Amino acid sequence: MTALTILVTGGSSASGIAVARALGAVGHRVFTVGSDDVRIKAAAAEAGNGVTPLVSDLSSLDSVRELAASVRDLGVEDIDGVVHLVGGWRGAKGIEDQTDEDWESMERSAVTTLRNVSRVFYSQIEASPHGRFAMVSSTTAAAPTAAAASYAAAKAAAEAWTLAVADGFRRAQSGSAGNQEAPTEQHSAAVIFVVKALVDSAMREAHPERRFPGFTDVEELAAAAVGLFEQPAATLNGQRILLAK
Repeated sequence: MTALTILVTGGSSASGIAVARALGAVGHRVFTVGSDDVRIKAAAAEAGNGVTPLVSDLSSLDSVRELAASVRDLGVEDIDGVVHLVGGWRGAKGIEDQTDEDWESMERSAVTTLRNVSRVFYSQIEASPHGRFAMVSSTTAAAPTAAAASYAAAKAAAEAWTLAVADGFRRAQSGSAGNQEAPTEQHSAAVIFVVKALVDSAMREAHPERRFPGFTDVEELAAAAVGLFEQPAATLNGQRILLAK
């Protein structure tokens, strides 16, 4: 596999550690990003394989631009891929008690961070011969419940944005974006991983009595992230890839 440079956002989470570790294990250069310096350094150390920790507030466009500058300062001109793992969860009893605080939190974590990262790194991913942009969504986005209204709506918005990124890649590389350049083979793709929820070994150890039905192990997500860079972009672009059991 060609060695690529990949950004893992939400890198302090169990899924971020698993994805960074898996990408590094197959030879990619990985930058893992979190909002807390201590936590992201610990996560990078746990991931191993030379994973480099970086700090950024992804809800701030200026901070993401500074993140891109930090990557360049480390001698990397272009990012080939982003695996966006920033999420969160807010729930309620029903529609009437969906609070503004919960909505603002979900909008900031699920939508704003994704918008900022995709805008700043879009041109690099689109130009890469193996460009990939991936996010993790929930089955709830397609089947929302009253209790999870804010969460489901935010995930649905993030999915719509990611599909728009996929359309941008398709148009740029098919010659249908209003330019006069000859079409090129599709080489960049934006995809959505869909899970019910994620589980890791620490959760299983803390709750040995639970079976976690329908949950996706973070190691399965990590393997799917690695696989993105091994499959044709034309096959992947714009796809919702179901990882839920």
